[in-house]
Amino acid sequence: MTATTAPPISLEPTRSTLQASRTALGALILRDLVVLKKNFGEFVVRTLVQPFLLVFVFLYVFPKIGQGIGGAHSGSRAGESDFATVLVPGVVAISIMFQGIQAVAMPLSTEFGYTREIEDRVQAPCPIWLVAISKVLSAAVQGIIAAVIVFPIAAVIHASGAEAHLHVHWAIVLTLIPLACVAMTSLGLLLGTSFEPRNIGLMFGFVVLPLTFLGGTYYQWTRLSPIQIDGFHWLQTIVLVNPLIYVAEGMRAGLTNGISHMHLYIVYPVLVGFAAVFLTLGLRNFRRRVLL
Repeated sequence: MTATTAPPISLEPTRSTLQASRTALGALILRDLVVLKKNFGEFVVRTLVQPFLLVFVFLYVFPKIGQGIGGAHSGSRAGESDFATVLVPGVVAISIMFQGIQAVAMPLSTEFGYTREIEDRVQAPCPIWLVAISKVLSAAVQGIIAAVIVFPIAAVIHASGAEAHLHVHWAIVLTLIPLACVAMTSLGLLLGTSFEPRNIGLMFGFVVLPLTFLGGTYYQWTRLSPIQIDGFHWLQTIVLVNPLIYVAEGMRAGLTNGISHMHLYIVYPVLVGFAAVFLTLGLRNFRRRVLL
């Protein structure tokens, strides 16, 4: 009998580091989406509560009791309808922001807490920064779903004669919403890794709330020009550091006709810049917090 020669043992990996990281990233995102599917009802309720209340109060209750915003200047429902047209894109924008921050910052506050649940995630066979990227991308998907859910609600709830005049520009909407979601989830990563779990309430009071009221949700950025000191448009200038203003103005460009808004050649590059800055700082903080 002749001895059979055993095949040589190969020390080469069966797949590259890039392939392994891509597989791990896909698994992490899929895990988050499976959790979202199981808790989809809770997600929908959480997403709709604030936008529904905003639209219900401003576009239904106020006009019904004769206090419709915008109607006093025109003497008719035309002014109220103009305000509705401005408000609906702002409501979609604020939903994207809240979902982006909540879907990343809130879970991180728990995972970085006393139990250190984040250690279970970083044991995945991929770089630490890729775990953070998976959180940003899965939350961005949730932001897109939130925008799709909120838009019909914001468009149909209104008093008679106070409806929004909307016209969807699909090229803008289909490109702006994903970009805005990534920018806002990157902001959520930065906030979630910057605030200690015990101080997460301060994040909403000192960061989220000012972003909301100075983010162009209820008004157009172009209408802020009358607010000035010695010819300097101070408020219109200050709010430019707020990423929400660009999302709201971009949504007005994508959902309306004839409504003044910030130029898109400003909106897109600035949102890309915000996303890059927030993501870079967030990844740095994430790595530091994990290795702490």
